[in-house]
Amino acid sequence: MKKQTLRILTAIVCVVLMVTTAAAPAMAVTQADIDALKSDASDLSAQKKALQQKLDALADDKANALEKKNLLDQQIGKISDEISNVEQQIATYVSLISQTQKELEDAQEKEAAQYELFCKRVRAMEERGTVSYWSVLFDATSFTDLLSSLDFINEIMDSDQRVIDDLKALQEEISAKKADLEQQKADSESAKADLESKKSELNTQRKAADDLVKQIQANESEYQDTLDAIDAEEEAIQAEIMRKSKELAAQQAASGQTTTAALGGYIWPVPSHRITSPMGSRYTGIPGASTNHKGVDIGGVGYTTEVHAAKAGTVIVAQHSSSYGNYVVVSHGSGNTTLYGHMSSLKVSVGQSVAQGDVLGITGSTGISSGPHLHFEITENGSRVNPLNYLTDYVKAW
Repeated sequence: MKKQTLRILTAIVCVVLMVTTAAAPAMAVTQADIDALKSDASDLSAQKKALQQKLDALADDKANALEKKNLLDQQIGKISDEISNVEQQIATYVSLISQTQKELEDAQEKEAAQYELFCKRVRAMEERGTVSYWSVLFDATSFTDLLSSLDFINEIMDSDQRVIDDLKALQEEISAKKADLEQQKADSESAKADLESKKSELNTQRKAADDLVKQIQANESEYQDTLDAIDAEEEAIQAEIMRKSKELAAQQAASGQTTTAALGGYIWPVPSHRITSPMGSRYTGIPGASTNHKGVDIGGVGYTTEVHAAKAGTVIVAQHSSSYGNYVVVSHGSGNTTLYGHMSSLKVSVGQSVAQGDVLGITGSTGISSGPHLHFEITENGSRVNPLNYLTDYVKAW
């Protein structure tokens, strides 16, 4: 009888504990979030592989130097996206590991509390004496009461078995969470190693892109067609900028808005004021390779520096070209624009209104560029002007 009484008390204690234990909070992140990021990473890898196949097909074909640079820029963009993806994976793993650790600790505390309370109740029962199933039955005052007592005993017996099953499930849960935790930690470390590998790959591709531009600049005669194509594209872009600026002004005038450009009033688009190449004819250091620079190059930036709008206006261009790479043009009124070139990524879209100082993109070395810098142009009354006449406190670096 003592044994059966012990089972009854065990059942009652455990049932009370199961009912009163608070439910675990919903998970903020799940393995599904990691799987989704890995699926995106797989897509990026496939796209990068397709770009590499195109690059391999071009080999050292000088006639396709611009196309090769474009492909290198695209591949650099994909690697940057991969890095961002892996960084998100690592951040998600950190949250997931923290959650799993908390769930494991909660389960272990719950198991320990149940065991401690069970021991206390057993000791108390031994001190007070025992209660048997027979006492429950003999206390019945009628046959109906007796049947009810039997049902009650059966319920206790059934509950006793459920508690045993629940305890087994709890132990299995603890074991599973320990395994999950170890796997998540291993996967997180693997992602960190992958991140370092991709950063190294990014540096390698950036160097390849920079070396190609230097090769074009150092071998002017061999790449004359490429250089001519760059000049022609820049002029075509300028003509298209003026067309779009006038078109925007006409649309604004039709809606009753003021379209007269207030000239001047520019701020530096990046924190650095270091000019690495001025506007106009410049000597590149290569005999016979003097070129007409249509803006200024601002150095002292890397691949993560924010580019800010020099003046409030409306974005009329946000795209990629062979010469400027990723670039943005903001119209400040009819015939008054600013251009920001060679960015690694763009943060605005066409038609977007920007205030002075708003972020337009991130500096980089896309297009015909051999290192991270910002190419900056100002156009007033339809003609390019020297930005240094409007920007002060610059540092000469040529």
